[in-house]
Amino acid sequence: MDSPVHELTVEKRSVGGERRLRSRARWIPVLILALFLVPIAAGLFGTLLPGFGYLPAAGGEMVGLGPWKTLAAYPGFWSSLGLSVFTGVGATVVALALAAGYCATAHGRIGYRRAEAMLAPLLASPHAAMAIGLAFVLAPSGWIARLVSPWLTGWDLPPDVATVGDPWGFALIVALLVKEIPYLLLMILAALYQVPVDDHLKAARALGYTRAVAWMKIIMPQVYTQIRLPIYAILAFSMSVVDMALILGPSSPPPLSVLALRWFNAPDVMMTMPAAAAALTQFIAVAVVIVIWRFAEVVVARVGRLWIARGGRGVRGEPGFVIATISVVVLFALGGLALLAMAIWSFAFTWRYPNAFPDAWTLSTWSNQMHGLQWPATTTLSIGIVATVVGLVLVIAWLESEDRTGARLPKRAMWLLYIPLLIPQISFLFGGQVLLVRLGADGTMFAVVWAHLLFVLPYMFLSLTDPWHALDPRYARSAMALGASPNRALFAVKLPMLLRPILVASAIGFSVSVAQYLPTLFAGAGRIATLTTEAVTLSSGADRRIVGVYTFVQSLLPLMVYGLAFAVPAALYRRRRGLLSPEH
Repeated sequence: MDSPVHELTVEKRSVGGERRLRSRARWIPVLILALFLVPIAAGLFGTLLPGFGYLPAAGGEMVGLGPWKTLAAYPGFWSSLGLSVFTGVGATVVALALAAGYCATAHGRIGYRRAEAMLAPLLASPHAAMAIGLAFVLAPSGWIARLVSPWLTGWDLPPDVATVGDPWGFALIVALLVKEIPYLLLMILAALYQVPVDDHLKAARALGYTRAVAWMKIIMPQVYTQIRLPIYAILAFSMSVVDMALILGPSSPPPLSVLALRWFNAPDVMMTMPAAAAALTQFIAVAVVIVIWRFAEVVVARVGRLWIARGGRGVRGEPGFVIATISVVVLFALGGLALLAMAIWSFAFTWRYPNAFPDAWTLSTWSNQMHGLQWPATTTLSIGIVATVVGLVLVIAWLESEDRTGARLPKRAMWLLYIPLLIPQISFLFGGQVLLVRLGADGTMFAVVWAHLLFVLPYMFLSLTDPWHALDPRYARSAMALGASPNRALFAVKLPMLLRPILVASAIGFSVSVAQYLPTLFAGAGRIATLTTEAVTLSSGADRRIVGVYTFVQSLLPLMVYGLAFAVPAALYRRRRGLLSPEH
């Protein structure tokens, strides 16, 4: 029998060990932030130096404004900058307006799980695949024109209209809306965890407000503060997107990010310096627009308070909400047509205008491309799995450390995690490539996985944080009260109950990895081919049937992962409906 002194010694050791674990857990978020911020800062610095003329490899030994003068003197520079701002801001404003209007109309009529299932195909499809599909759907000789010609339009030949690559970038805006609205809707759904929506809506309806107006006046202001970071990420991405702009954007002049990429890839190494200046200009433009957007939020909030104070209850069938809902449905339909069109092209033998469907079908394209498809498909799958698993471990370690220490990083510090999403990729990936060259890791799988992880981790954190915090902490406390250790409570209680959101976050992370174009291009030094890099290359003029094969497989991989994310919890917990509730 142990003496009281021995028991006291054991208790002190246990308490001391627990304190040491808590102390170590406090450093986990800091270490994760450092893991990403230091390379990004080095990447920005590596772009800054050649942007001001210091590039010894190209003979640039003197720091000066020469690259900026070359950039400003370029005939299409100001048009490229204006195009980037117009398409980015336009797509973000319209996406936010349509997403809010759609939620105001559809809330309570579509279940959470059904909404996730509806959004999954569009969320899973990579940006490049969606852009390639939309290029065919929206083209003058595309699928929409074929479906209505010649019986409705009388067009025996494609009309002479620039619907793809138009100088204003409208086709690019449409593609951005098709991709960003589903993501914004998913973030809104996640944010609703923190808002007592039903109680607020019932109170507003009792006062005579219509459902849509009540949602906009009461729910949306509370939701917006929680989705501000995703909105900023959408704004930064839309202004600096490269792969979609290469496929759908104008080419003369192109958006600024495409112009910078052209100069980075130019045979003349001297063009690297104005390319770096263009990348830094893109960074400055995004930063300025985000600051302006923040001030605009204050103005809109004041106007919104006046609108709320007026007390308008709204009328049934408000045209604005109806238009928003119809627009979202049309955009979703366009996205579905784009994915279906490329799948059909992969099996088409001949498909001449104005036939709505192929004249003949064949499997020869698949059989001919199967050998060349294996390597990029395997590489894409490997990189995506590794980046997703590492990202998931880091996110869970971060969130669990917060639970164990009872301390969360302040919101200002949390913003640091989303820096890769808030600054243009082109502005730091070139500098990151320079760093990788110095370290001898350029063109390796490790470098590409790290580059993907910069973007996978923030998206996974965004999607998993709210469900994790919404889980009642009493479950874990009850397990530990019964003698379970914190680790056992994590693996036996928390993770099984959060299986569904964990798998959904993993599906989002995997789809983000599959969609990465610039990170693969720079970190892989052009030596590592993925489905995305191959699809973008083929889209510039290859056989549409071959492009269809690559884009179909590129979209199929993330969609399969999303399917598993929904099917696995349903199969494991089909007799435990409580673990499949929207709250968990």
